[in-house]
Parts: sequence; C-alpha cells; structure tokens
Amino acid sequence: MPPDRPAKLSLIVYSGAFDKVHYALATAAAAIATNTPVTLFFTMEAIACVTRTADGAPGWQTVTAEDGRDGAAVDAAFATRGVGTFEELLQACVELGASFMVCDMGLRAKGIDRAELRDDVPFVEGGLVTFLNDARADGAMLFI
Repeated sequence: MPPDRPAKLSLIVYSGAFDKVHYALATAAAAIATNTPVTLFFTMEAIACVTRTADGAPGWQTVTAEDGRDGAAVDAAFATRGVGTFEELLQACVELGASFMVCDMGLRAKGIDRAELRDDVPFVEGGLVTFLNDARADGAMLFI
C-alpha cells in the first residue's frame, strides 16, 4: 500500500439519514476494493439502518434521507440511475470482509434489542473502547 494512504479506515456511522449511511457503505466498499481494511461502527440513529422491522423488512427502508424522502424511495431512484443500492453495498461490504461493530451503548440508548439486528451481517458488539482498540495509528477515522 502506498505510504500516503491510510492502513485502515474506521468509520463511525452515527447519522440515521439514509443518504449518509448509504455513502458510508459506498466509502467502505471502495476502501475494501482498494485493499484498505475497514471497520464500520454503527451507533445511535444509524443502528436503525441495520435492523429488521417486525415484518422482516430492512430497517433502512423506514429511515428518511436528508431531503425528507424515505429510504426506499431514494434507493429505488438510485437503482434506476445505476447507483449501487443499499443492499448491494451492504452485501459487498460483508462479502469483501469489512468488520461490522454495533455500539452496545447505542443499542441501549435507542432501546434496540440485539435480536433486531440483521442476521446476515456479522456484527461484533462492543463500545467505543472496542472500536478504538480496533483502529490503527496509521489509519484514518471518519465520523458520518
């Protein structure tokens, strides 16, 4: 890896806005595709994007984008324009080996039970200490 690139990308995914979480996944997928290891740390409002609703639908469909549209509508528009969908990006991150963490404090603060998380995403539960111990001194950290 060239010395001017971070050795690892650590993303704190905090925002619950569909478009911000979508972009976090796009950033993670691009980093992994360029051989940069990635950890996505979902906390607070962003956790809703990686849950399943009571009827089994992906939680990201229930959140809104910054412009007020619902996630499903934005995702459908992205798909018609050839932009990777939320599911495509999420699954690419899973398949390419991104690390997924979910914040135990965020789960408690938002009243989300661990069982509500998607079972197709290999989450490690932990807190900020776990996340920071996973980060690298020669890496980059982004807050989304």
